[in-house]
Amino acid sequence: MCKSLAPERAAWTTRYGQLYRQLTAVLNPEQIKIHEPMRVHTYSRIGGPADIAVFPRDYHEVKEALALANRFGVPHWIVGNGSNLLVRDGGVSGMAIILTGLTGVERRDDLLVARAGVPVIALARIALKEQLSGLEFASGIPGSVGGAVRMNAGAYGGQMSDILESAVVLTMQGDVSQVTKGQLGLVYRDSAIEANDWVVLEGAFRLRPGDHRAIQDCMDDLGRKRRTKQPLEYPSCGSVFKRPPGDYAGRLIQASGLQGMRIGGAQVSTKHAGFIVNVGHASCSDYVDLIRHVQAVVKREQGVELELEVKIVGDD
Repeated sequence: MCKSLAPERAAWTTRYGQLYRQLTAVLNPEQIKIHEPMRVHTYSRIGGPADIAVFPRDYHEVKEALALANRFGVPHWIVGNGSNLLVRDGGVSGMAIILTGLTGVERRDDLLVARAGVPVIALARIALKEQLSGLEFASGIPGSVGGAVRMNAGAYGGQMSDILESAVVLTMQGDVSQVTKGQLGLVYRDSAIEANDWVVLEGAFRLRPGDHRAIQDCMDDLGRKRRTKQPLEYPSCGSVFKRPPGDYAGRLIQASGLQGMRIGGAQVSTKHAGFIVNVGHASCSDYVDLIRHVQAVVKREQGVELELEVKIVGDD
């Protein structure tokens, strides 16, 4: 078994082979990938391989995969749509649990309950179809429900905490629990989810009845603004930095003379300085070097420390 899974990385050991065998008892073979290139699972289109990537389709499979990783002492990390994620060029030691297979949305009166892998854009479209208002701000957010809840994603004056009522999470002890919005500790682009080592399995969003045309018009207006102001023509990881108090990262970067700055294939967008885009075969090292340079220059020129919104994982 271990010979057939010839190690391309030093991290591959006998326990990974044992983990693989145990996973095949829980998941179908097509749900388990060895040395899976993470660039195909991130919006920036960069990233080295994960030792093992699994693609669960229900909560039980997530729970079993997580339990097996813990049993064999294999590091693990959760991936949604990869819209706010950078994976280093050396890849990631351990197991990536990719939740895009957790799909399904249910309406309960004015509540939409969505599984973690549902794209936020798709959820907003379902709300439109159901004539439910409240998700218009999210109609262009590229992430998944799980990631959006974890980071309290937002845009154009709205954020998930405005409409989230509760979530179902998997704890590191293997318990599936429903938690309230208050327990999630949602703040600007952050929450208590990561600190508690929870995995978001679903979110329940409290919306309100609305007019189909009014909802559509609002989404169309925000879509036009997004296309005008954001570099949607290039792969990117979204907004790289959190908004500093009383200001905007893009304005500070532009004021520091960094708009258009390029390292390798990574460039500070000429359309919106808060974005770093992949303009041609960028590596994660290109991104990280450019991020560090931007942070250093903005600190020197503007006296502001830019805090990362994007998550960087993996090995150099």
